[in-house]
Amino acid sequence: MIGRTLGPRKQGLLLLLPSLVLTGIFVYGFVGTSFFFSLTNWRTLAVDLSLREPLWQTYADMLRMPRFQADLRNTFVFTVLFIGFSIGLGLTLAILLDRAIRGRGFFRSVFLFPYALSFIVTGVVWRWIFNPETGINLFFEILGINRVLTTVGIGPLAPGWTTDPSVVLSVNQALAAVIPGGNTFQVEWGVPVALIPVAIAATWQLSGFVMAMYLGGLSGIGQAVRDAARIDGASEFRLYRSIIIPMLWPITIATAIILLHVSLKIFDLVFAMSGVGPGFATDVPAIFVFEMMFKAARYNLGAAASMVMLVLSCLIIVPYLIRLVRKGE
Repeated sequence: MIGRTLGPRKQGLLLLLPSLVLTGIFVYGFVGTSFFFSLTNWRTLAVDLSLREPLWQTYADMLRMPRFQADLRNTFVFTVLFIGFSIGLGLTLAILLDRAIRGRGFFRSVFLFPYALSFIVTGVVWRWIFNPETGINLFFEILGINRVLTTVGIGPLAPGWTTDPSVVLSVNQALAAVIPGGNTFQVEWGVPVALIPVAIAATWQLSGFVMAMYLGGLSGIGQAVRDAARIDGASEFRLYRSIIIPMLWPITIATAIILLHVSLKIFDLVFAMSGVGPGFATDVPAIFVFEMMFKAARYNLGAAASMVMLVLSCLIIVPYLIRLVRKGE
């Protein structure tokens, strides 16, 4: 009876209404609540919801904190390393499996297996691997590789990576020259050495997912395209470089967006593998939010950091979704 009195559009809205209400409360309602908390004086266990003067003082205080500056640096560096390594390795594995090698199904399963693990498991395993007493360093010591590296002046390969507070490829002077107030940074902007093992561990887990994405794209490229290129005299290297890989560009963009979203909200892998690291060398905004909310009782700072994470995610996801909608139209 109700369906006869309501039009199709109203029926659809009625069916979606419970989901819309729950989403409005538990997503957008909580986002708005967190934003309000970030503007208040709630900095102790005693609830203080009075607004700060000036209103944005919590964000200003947070951006001046050396730790949060290190978090932003680490997020940027980890994102670049993680996406670069994952796409490079995943594309390479996909191309190798696209060659129809013997045991292709077995290797595809092996490469995809790490994706089935949780980041906690991956963090614990790779923390053991980079342990200088029992992990990869001991393996290199047995083989004599570390002795060779020490002889030529490089030094042992693995020890100290996750506990090294040094930053390489510093760009502080360049930033001070091009950014107003760039000389006020309280951390060294570059690549923290301790962050490299974390990027390697994340790459190991997600490269199988990237491989699967590219395999799906490669399966959509017809054999006629390959045969036509070979008839024109293209080598296999030229075939992939000039034809197949450019045709995979939409897959690359979609994969990069997904990996970027993962990198911006990374928490459990870093927490299990190295924590905040020496001198906040591996700290990330998610760990900052966790400690401000549940250890330091700085609730306004934790809420402010969570809003920054939300904005960073939206800057990437929203334009991509708009592009998909326009492309669909």
